[in-house]
Amino acid sequence: MTAHSLTAKASQADKRARILRAAETVFAEHGFFTAKVSQIAQEAGVADGTIYLYFKSKDDLLICLFESRMSEVCEAMQKAIASDELHTDKLRTFVKTHLSMVQAHPHLAEVLTVELRQSAKFMKEHSNPKFAEYLKILATIIADGQKSGELDGEVPAPAAARCIFGMVDELALAWLLGGDQKFDIVRASDWVGSLILRGLERKKS
Repeated sequence: MTAHSLTAKASQADKRARILRAAETVFAEHGFFTAKVSQIAQEAGVADGTIYLYFKSKDDLLICLFESRMSEVCEAMQKAIASDELHTDKLRTFVKTHLSMVQAHPHLAEVLTVELRQSAKFMKEHSNPKFAEYLKILATIIADGQKSGELDGEVPAPAAARCIFGMVDELALAWLLGGDQKFDIVRASDWVGSLILRGLERKKS
């Protein structure tokens, strides 16, 4: 591969990344339904037609944004739990990391938590491989804790993972839609952690 082709490829990757960042901002500020491709192009500093060189449609742009950001979320989760030895600590860290990211990146959180549900294509047709990876990280923590005897094994790990995500997702949604009445979402991660572990901790006989 020549230096020129490498430069061109890097330029294309940079432009695609700029479009994704712009879409994140525009979807969060205007909502998925009312957001226009022209607004995303303007935010990204590209011509309207350039968007369609990288993405098939507004729905495709939303799905690609989700996959890109969920890949980053999964990477952050793996890094966050790596230093914890106990599975109970890993669960607490997982929840706190998720809710801390919501607080730190509200635009992104709004797109992933609220706006994705507005896309019929995403809800009906997309297989969500990166979300599956996210759930697998959580389910693996639970399953390993159950095997070691640290966590109770009554609830199957995949089901427990979905239940925990449901709690975290609902808290994120309440915080995002709370307007000026926002609660301390990072502090709330401690409450979620306590609630989860009281149900999952292995009972002393």
